[in-house]
Amino acid sequence: MLAGLAAFGGQAAVVYKWTDADGVVHYSDQSVPGAEKIYTAGGTSAARGSAATDSSPAPGAKKEAALGYTEFAIISPTPEQTFFGDEVVAVNLSLEPALKPEQTITWHLNGKDLEDTSAHFALPHLDRGAYVIAATITDQASGESRTSDSVTFYVRQPSELSPLHK
Repeated sequence: MLAGLAAFGGQAAVVYKWTDADGVVHYSDQSVPGAEKIYTAGGTSAARGSAATDSSPAPGAKKEAALGYTEFAIISPTPEQTFFGDEVVAVNLSLEPALKPEQTITWHLNGKDLEDTSAHFALPHLDRGAYVIAATITDQASGESRTSDSVTFYVRQPSELSPLHK
């Protein structure tokens, strides 16, 4: 059920994951005491212990569109976007052509699968913290799948100590 993080910048990377005293999960490229080390791989699902289909071409070969899509990217939220308070986080996947009947979308938020399987939905309330979202399209007929590049975004909550807090 755990899905990995797609690579940042298309190369293998190490990401550190930890939970703070308030129960907020954090991801960083800097190690902190007690953090779990997660290895990521460019453009494909890098779930620990799970097999992902990587249809990346060999160097020098012509790149084929993933599962027939010429466009497959998360367009909202944008990378490093910050949301404040109880702002709704709109999630949008750009697909060209449209999703085929035999294909499904699975969304992954901080390594956990979401129940929503549409290309557009909203996350109405998220706690303070850093979030990583990615989408996987799976062709039910062939079993082939492809995961989008991940997008990291942040949710900030007003401080109880802030004079502007209402």
